[in-house]
Amino acid sequence: MKLVVQIPCYNEEETIGQTIADIPRDIAGIDSVEVLVINDGSADNTVEAARAAGANHVISFTGNKGLAAAFAAGLEKALDLGADIIVNTDADNQYQGECIPDLIRPIQEGQADLVVGCRPIEDIPEFSWLKKRLQRLGSWVVRQVSQTNISDATSGFRAYSREAAQRLTVISGFTYTHETLIQAGRSNMIVTEVPIQINPTTRPSRLFRSIPEYLKRSLSTILRIYTLYEPLAFFTRAGTVLLGVAAIIGIRFLYFFFAGNGAGHVQSLIFAAVLAIMGFQMWVLGIVADLIAANRKLLQEALYHLKRDTSRQPLENGSSCVSETETRAE
Repeated sequence: MKLVVQIPCYNEEETIGQTIADIPRDIAGIDSVEVLVINDGSADNTVEAARAAGANHVISFTGNKGLAAAFAAGLEKALDLGADIIVNTDADNQYQGECIPDLIRPIQEGQADLVVGCRPIEDIPEFSWLKKRLQRLGSWVVRQVSQTNISDATSGFRAYSREAAQRLTVISGFTYTHETLIQAGRSNMIVTEVPIQINPTTRPSRLFRSIPEYLKRSLSTILRIYTLYEPLAFFTRAGTVLLGVAAIIGIRFLYFFFAGNGAGHVQSLIFAAVLAIMGFQMWVLGIVADLIAANRKLLQEALYHLKRDTSRQPLENGSSCVSETETRAE
């Protein structure tokens, strides 16, 4: 069984070496452990530091494309390398490498498709009271949308089975953490979590500049993915709310009409009619979106089989998946 540990990174010259050094190379039940570094257009010596630390493979973007793109490229490359299990970790050495055996064990035992390493949020001194509450709130929202039971939805320390990696498709340009959880949960994959320990913070987060920005982008990602996977439920509920408000306003108009004062409330009648039309349009849009979603599921299943067959072919030919140590990704 082969394990590939992928590390997306951007300007991590100072920490990438220690991150790689902390990755165990001898794990029970694993025949080989390889480290894959995804260099997201770094302007420093991240690549050189990664090679010096023992990275087996490095792929590089010509420019900075963002964490989600780097993560997706890592999954694709890890599959090409013949990985049976893929672990994703951060290049800032936030997560302790010694926790990897615990992280992959549920997959080794056939009990999970995706495993999330959950941090002790309340015990992290660098997290403010507000950030801890927002972390809990965000994870609760993701649990409701994804139908999973993960307590730390933003953790980037995760393990994926080969089949799970083949089935996941990252659409967001911001972050993969919420999207992959929602996809996995809505695709009936078995998702579980294990407690992990973290190292002291080495630098502030680069994913967002402020909490309001993080909330805005995270909520938009969650809403987009939920709409993608449950369009009929989303638009039907939105349409029902509009029709309910229209009914209340319409009843109010009828009350004044039969009381002999209907002429002074014609605006309410017009407003109720507009809301009713919008609500009906939402219902119709939900039906159309549901048909599109059904087609998307077929395409996603076809993409899964294509990934599976393509990644299997080099192994069947008996050749190495990748011979070079660095691949330039345009």
